[in-house]
Amino acid sequence: MSFLSLVGVEWGKIRRSKIFLILVLATIILWIPSILNADLNFGMQAEGISPENNFFIQGFMAMAWFLFPATMVVVTVLQIQTEKSGHGILKMLALPVSTAKLCMAKFVVLVSFSAIQFLMSVGMYYISIAIASHTQGYDFFLSPLFVCKEVGMMWLSSIPMLTFFWLLAVCIQTPVFSIGIGLASVVPSVLMINTKVWFAYPMAYPFFVITSEYGKLAANISTEQVRLIPWLPTAALITAVCLTISCIRFGQAERR
Repeated sequence: MSFLSLVGVEWGKIRRSKIFLILVLATIILWIPSILNADLNFGMQAEGISPENNFFIQGFMAMAWFLFPATMVVVTVLQIQTEKSGHGILKMLALPVSTAKLCMAKFVVLVSFSAIQFLMSVGMYYISIAIASHTQGYDFFLSPLFVCKEVGMMWLSSIPMLTFFWLLAVCIQTPVFSIGIGLASVVPSVLMINTKVWFAYPMAYPFFVITSEYGKLAANISTEQVRLIPWLPTAALITAVCLTISCIRFGQAERR
């Protein structure tokens, strides 16, 4: 069975899961406060940032720091549990396919879910600015090219974090522990981005990317800017290590 066929099988398994509902609800919840508090964007003169830029930054900062990582923690565990329900994992392990390939196929689906959530967030962002522009009598619109570029950077930077969440879900058999550790790992991100070793903590990557953009858009605020070295080599190493261990450990508990 080809790798693409395996990915297609994995997509078929989660069609009736609650994962898509979780993504939709998380996206809506993210932007409701931005709509309700749109007037607060006009009180940022001290920071030197325009209302439209602040609307964008504040919304996606909330997403990058906690809501997106927390959603991915839950989605990762649900994906694993969907496989285990009805002993589906045993049936998959009985196929003449390497467990590493099965593991990677599932991880590709997880990365796809992360991309879907970011795309939903972009769509909801534009719905939100349309509502806010109408209620506030001010044009909050930003170029789609700018928005997609920044959101794309956040998504790419989140992949090492996803490998860590995937590692937790594969190695920790008890869902509540996996979710608990995953959520606990997200909280220190706000502290780690202010240290010199932020690049060693993958859960901080998306938040660091959006806060660095905040420093560019706000004339009176200075933030650390993204430096590809040593970030990229460290991120690549973390990704490789987490995926390698995940592929080795995948299905071990069921094969005993």
